Amino acid sequence: MFEPISDVTAEPSIRGFLHTPEKPNGGGIVLTHGAGANCQSKLLLEMSEAFAAAGFTALRIDLPFRIERTHGPPSPGGAARDREGLCRAVALLKEKVRGPIFLGGHSYGGRQSTMLAAEDSQLAAALLLLSYPLHPPRKPEQLRTSHFPKLKTPAFFVSGTRDPFGTIAELESALKLIPAARALHEVEGAGHDLAIKKSFGDLPARIVSEFRSFFGATR
Repeated sequence: MFEPISDVTAEPSIRGFLHTPEKPNGGGIVLTHGAGANCQSKLLLEMSEAFAAAGFTALRIDLPFRIERTHGPPSPGGAARDREGLCRAVALLKEKVRGPIFLGGHSYGGRQSTMLAAEDSQLAAALLLLSYPLHPPRKPEQLRTSHFPKLKTPAFFVSGTRDPFGTIAELESALKLIPAARALHEVEGAGHDLAIKKSFGDLPARIVSEFRSFFGATR
């Protein structure tokens, strides 16, 4: 079960959907989208439902750049504002749950989550990074890892073996830069969208299960 949620009491505003579990375990997660999508993407919807089925309150949100315009990629100058939106979403979710708060998202949304956590290690208990965009396609020299050495929040990465934004080998090498606990879950045959033949199958549920085990091992 989920419902629309909106908060315009401060800037940036919050817009998205809140998934409330039937049997809450006290934990919560904020999830957001990639550069070309919004919070109604199939991946975010299925991931949020899988988390709710496992007892977590899930909040999937549109980043500020997507609230401002319905189409088009984010501008580099707006990244800080997008991170402010994530920070506000975490604060909003903390008002609704008493347990640990997790943060993450797909591609650009996950990248901004890691950058935010590198600035504030206390913001989230752990990160879930779906298809982290390690570098632009066909430009492996342009790594997006400068903040990794400052990342002290446990981070769980999920990536397809056919993702043009970073090979599994490249990710494994990059993750060595992170001083916090980290793990990488491979999705065989999947591209950047993590789908195989346009379906996620039981992947969302498996990700939630492995993420919970990963977080439990870090405590």
